[in-house]
Formats: sequence, structure tokens, C-alpha cells
Amino acid sequence: MGKKGREIVEKAGVNVKELIDMLKKAYADEWIAFYYYTLLAKIVEGLESPAIASKIEEIAKEELEHQSELAERIIQLGDEPPRRFEDLVKIANCPYVTIPENVGDLKAVCKAIIEAEGCAIEVYNKILNYLTGVKADPVTFHIIRHILQEEVEHEDLFETILGK
Repeated sequence: MGKKGREIVEKAGVNVKELIDMLKKAYADEWIAFYYYTLLAKIVEGLESPAIASKIEEIAKEELEHQSELAERIIQLGDEPPRRFEDLVKIANCPYVTIPENVGDLKAVCKAIIEAEGCAIEVYNKILNYLTGVKADPVTFHIIRHILQEEVEHEDLFETILGK
């Protein structure tokens, strides 16, 4: 734990426990997204599925990066990520990605991803609004802003694929 780093954040007015709780929930979301996207990339079917699967795999890797960044920040703030995988579903903001029954319906697959990314965008926007309100934690702000930017790019990619 970075004592001075946490002290600066606390003195600036951030409720570190509240922030850590938000980061843990986002951490859970990223693990869940990684799982579902990895699964989807393996099971999608149809003529265009190799191209879609490739894009889903790329995003899955970014979701795994996001959970790592969040885990590091949680530890820097003096806590640790959940130890039990089943706890992730319990605390997640976005605990499920709706996998269509027909995984050959690539439009439905894309819509499921867009929905999941929309939830992530809301989560990170909420954290950014919290941090903007206290104006006190530039390290976490930078991490969250970076992740939010990638989540918006993910949503945009699949909306583009759908022709929206």
C-alpha cells in the first residue's frame, strides 16, 4: 500500500472506502466481461463469425487489462480485490452479458455486447463524476478515464458493425 498516495487522496476529501468499493465493483464487471466475451468469441457461428470473433477476442483482452489496472489501484489505495470468484457476481454492477440462444445471429451477439458496454460506460461515467466532484485523485481519474474511453470505443465498434 502506498501510504503517502492514500494520505494525499484522503486529505483531498476522497472517501477512500467508497472509492475502493466502486473500483471493486468495476473490477468484478471487467472479469465478468472477460469471461463472457471469451466464451462468445469461441461459440459464435455463421459466415461472418471469424471476423466478429476476432473483434470480440480483442475486446476480451482489453477487459482483462482493465481488471488488472483496477486491481493495482485498489491495492495502491490499501485494499485488495475480492479473493473468491463467486463474490464477483455478487458485487458486480453488470453481472451478466446476455448470450443469445442462437449464436449464429450475429446481430443479436453484437447487440448483447453493445448492451454490456453501455453498462460499463455508465459505471465508469459514475466514477468519473464522483472523482470530478471531489477533484482529488488524479491517478484514479486517469485510469478510469482511460478505461471509459476504451469502453466507448468497444460500443462504437459493434454499433458500426451493425450499421448504426
